[in-house]
Amino acid sequence: MTDHAQTDPGQPIAANRLRPACDPASLGFATTAELEPIEGLIGQDRAMEAIRLAAGMRASDFNLFVQGPPGTGRRASVDAFLGRHAATLPEPDDWAYVNNFDAPHRPRALRLPPGVASKLKDEMEDVVDDLAIDIAALFESDDYQAANRAINEEFGEQQEHAMSEFAEKAKSENVALMRTPMGIMLAAIKDGEVVKTDHFETLPEDEQKQIEEKIGRLQAELSEILRNAPKLDRDRRRRIEALNAEMLGEVVASRLREARDAFAGLDAVQAYLATVEEDLIGNAEMFLVVMQQQQQADGPFPESVHKAHSNPVFQRYMVNVMVTREEDDAHGAPLESEDLPTLDRLTGRIEHAQQMGALFTNFMMIKPGALHRANGGYLVLDARRLLSEPMAWPALKQCLQSESITITSMGERLSLVSTTSLEPDPIPMNLRVVLIGDRMLYALLVTLDPDFGELFKLQADFEESIERSDESQALFARVIGMRATKDGLHPVSAAGVARLMDEAVRLAEDASKLSLHLGALGDLLREADYYAGQNRRDQIEAADVDMAVRQADRRAARIKDRMREMVRRKTILIDTGGARVGQVNGLSVIGLGGYRFGRPSRITARTRMGGGELIDIEREVELGGPLHSKGVLILSGYLSATYALDVPYSLQASLVFEQSYGGVDGDSASAAELFALISSLSGLPIDQGFGVTGSVNQNGEIQAIGGVNEKIEGFFETCLDQGLTGAQGVMIPAANVDHLMLRQDVVDAVRDGTFRVIAIRTIDEGLAVLTGRDPGTRGADGVYPPDSVNGLAEARLRGFADQRLKFAQAGNKPPNGQGG
Repeated sequence: MTDHAQTDPGQPIAANRLRPACDPASLGFATTAELEPIEGLIGQDRAMEAIRLAAGMRASDFNLFVQGPPGTGRRASVDAFLGRHAATLPEPDDWAYVNNFDAPHRPRALRLPPGVASKLKDEMEDVVDDLAIDIAALFESDDYQAANRAINEEFGEQQEHAMSEFAEKAKSENVALMRTPMGIMLAAIKDGEVVKTDHFETLPEDEQKQIEEKIGRLQAELSEILRNAPKLDRDRRRRIEALNAEMLGEVVASRLREARDAFAGLDAVQAYLATVEEDLIGNAEMFLVVMQQQQQADGPFPESVHKAHSNPVFQRYMVNVMVTREEDDAHGAPLESEDLPTLDRLTGRIEHAQQMGALFTNFMMIKPGALHRANGGYLVLDARRLLSEPMAWPALKQCLQSESITITSMGERLSLVSTTSLEPDPIPMNLRVVLIGDRMLYALLVTLDPDFGELFKLQADFEESIERSDESQALFARVIGMRATKDGLHPVSAAGVARLMDEAVRLAEDASKLSLHLGALGDLLREADYYAGQNRRDQIEAADVDMAVRQADRRAARIKDRMREMVRRKTILIDTGGARVGQVNGLSVIGLGGYRFGRPSRITARTRMGGGELIDIEREVELGGPLHSKGVLILSGYLSATYALDVPYSLQASLVFEQSYGGVDGDSASAAELFALISSLSGLPIDQGFGVTGSVNQNGEIQAIGGVNEKIEGFFETCLDQGLTGAQGVMIPAANVDHLMLRQDVVDAVRDGTFRVIAIRTIDEGLAVLTGRDPGTRGADGVYPPDSVNGLAEARLRGFADQRLKFAQAGNKPPNGQGG
């Protein structure tokens, strides 16, 4: 537990307050093997209530956004809870696409009871395979061949009879019917011989005319007979088709009757099978064509006739199962996720194949997406990945708004293609979408997307820390034990658990809290398990956790070590002894990925007479961020409201982070900057053995900052490199004392008297420590003591005002164009 006793302002903080470590003896167990496992997370009641509500709500617009930092167990919690809840829900219906025989470009969607879609698919494959055999046998049967032959003979006899009658008639009129390569020709007969052309021309003119008239008349009759031949052939084909329909109808109807019986009571299937029967009877010849092709390729008894459904010709009768629940699947609703939520993977896609240089598609090339698989249950998506995929977010919103899944390609959405494609029936959608992302992403969506708030009405905000108490520490120990068991690690001793809790406090940056970044602590635990194994221990001890912490720091500390080296070699100038006017050691934190470390920076200030301008050099060269600029402006407000209130503010000052070549932001150095300014005004030197951090308001109150542990440790390392003298230390805001969880080596140095950590509440308290002189307060006469820090600073500002007035009275233009 933490000791919240007050710290005397300006006095060093006791060593026991710098690292409020957990006492292993207070935990009440020897190793985590003794602890009962714990289900779920600790300290996330608010988030779990939202997840529970989202799971139970049936309204389509109560989708859930889970927010919080990675490593807090948000994804695992969502998966675990929704997985348990989904198992209690009814199984969703199957969905399949089938051919629309009237409009093939608009496939029909079939809604079927769970497990029926795959059975219908198998049944239609069997139907085609069976009919391929039955129809082939029918076409080869004696009855069919006899009936077919009778029809052909009947129409053949009709044609031959007409030609025979015409031939007899022509013969009776002495006209011969002759077949030539050019067709059927008529020629006159005289004396039993065909009249040739040269002989015909020698005949009398009257006889020639009689022959021409007779042949012309017979030619007309022949033409009529020949013109009637196609009609007879059409009639023959119709009779054949009628024969096929009559004989095939019973075969098809008999087989489909079995299929209907297998799916009795399913109106959608019955209606579909009726359209199949009608199309099969109308296109039964294709079975014969396919069989003949296979016989030519494979011989008289092709094996492939037993798997005719694999032939592309018969795909029109197949069933494209989009979603089905197999018999051996677990009962309940689905819980799906999609790690790559592209448009196609989310809403499904229509594939194309190349055939003879052209692209083609059909309803069997429709592929399901994550929305299809999750329909009736839950779909969990990573929000950042979803938003990074083109058109995926608009498509998801459209599906949620319409409560249906419509498959469209990227090309169609962007109007990049104009080729005819499929337009499958939309599938009704009933599912809960869960997005997982960070708080910034949630804020952006709420602000920039008006549809987001209407579709995602629930948020589960995961906490980053939990209050530190005996109860929470006991729960935390059980979580560590559960993690060790789950990952197959050694049990953790009480000392090891206490050491892990110390790291949890440090991650929380608050001695009164435990971090819930269980991912980072789990990584530390697994590494400590490795070192325990290396040391042949049966349990993870505090020393193993210490080793894991040190090694993790060593792996990430290359940049920090190079900076320390530059300070040691005076490449970067940092003084840790002596005193300088207008110069102070500010402290900052550098973050590289998940690794942070503190480093000191020299801050200098220069002052002179001017027109009330405080120049922030970092801002002038565009290296200072807005928060840093705000802090500098607060300094100007403090100076103008604290000193020389009865004369014009006649200061020109400049501030800079020396040897800073990158961006500077945040206001945690504003107190250090103010100390440097007041030192420059008063002429009193600042003890360079101190590092300073803290922000300041216009009333001179020191305010809390972040990264206090890293800042203290960064300055300690600098002092360590240059030699600890016992006079060095760090000044921090008093509000940050409860955030301290320093490394053990820093605590040991404080306990040995070679380093100090001092808490301050006001600028005056800090001035007293840094200058070794009373800061001074205004007396009853409204004047600071003349030898005090504030008195000297105010006297300097009054001097600036007097000089400025004299300068103006002499007829000179005031500095910066200001009026006198």
